Amino acid sequence: MTLRIDLHTHSNESDGTDRPGELVEHAIDAGITHLALTDHDSIAGWQDALEHRGSAISLVLGAEISCQTKEALSVHMLGLLFDPENQPLRSAMDQTRSNRVTRMERIVGRLQEAGMEITIEDVYEQLREGATLGRPHLADAMVKRGIVKDRSEAFDKFLHNRSKFYIPDASPTPEDAIRLIKEAGGVAIIAHPFASLRGRIISPEYLESLVEAGLDGIEIDHRDHNEGERDALRELSRRFGLIATGGSDYHGNGKENRLAENTTDMAQFERIVARATGFAPVGE
Repeated sequence: MTLRIDLHTHSNESDGTDRPGELVEHAIDAGITHLALTDHDSIAGWQDALEHRGSAISLVLGAEISCQTKEALSVHMLGLLFDPENQPLRSAMDQTRSNRVTRMERIVGRLQEAGMEITIEDVYEQLREGATLGRPHLADAMVKRGIVKDRSEAFDKFLHNRSKFYIPDASPTPEDAIRLIKEAGGVAIIAHPFASLRGRIISPEYLESLVEAGLDGIEIDHRDHNEGERDALRELSRRFGLIATGGSDYHGNGKENRLAENTTDMAQFERIVARATGFAPVGE
């Protein structure tokens, strides 16, 4: 049996378009054997995913934690297999989701100042109740308003990290996120750290400081990393003894990313499982 391990996906509990159970079904259809559900700052989709798992797939439950460095650089941290009952981590995710509301209002205000006919109510119309608010919901509202043709155009023109409309998250530092994930028994993997097309990236020196803070691994194989960036990250993972992962960053119909377009080797996955003490893969 060929193993296909995708450790980075999103459902409509954050900014994807598939229900968690629907995402699991699509993953099974794609031949995925191990799937991580990593919604932004949320574990709300875990139960629905579990209910649709059946026996065909192993679920690796987690979340993608929004972080911000002291220099206001946005960083995302994948937390895998942490204890869902850990209150400090859950409280941090709750606070980040709350902060996203104020952030969105400010971004919409900047777009309005530039003459675009868009309101915060338009954005909320695209948000499923209980889901984590994010820029993809604003992109969907812009599509409905006819400002752009699709999410990709919205991000390419207006919502990327270097845009004058961009406002960073008010969220934990990467060091705090690593600590919270590990105290909850999880494994901390920095997501797409060298994806220069997204905006500013962290330096190798800062990555080393995150290793000292307890970072477990790096997401290397991701569509936003070019070959040079992947090679540089592989060298860093070897130097620091970090787990090397890959993931699709699938969002359903919201992005071009396809399930299992990037995957993780079984040997690296086994390192994750060996380190996790908060939760175990379901179906192993």
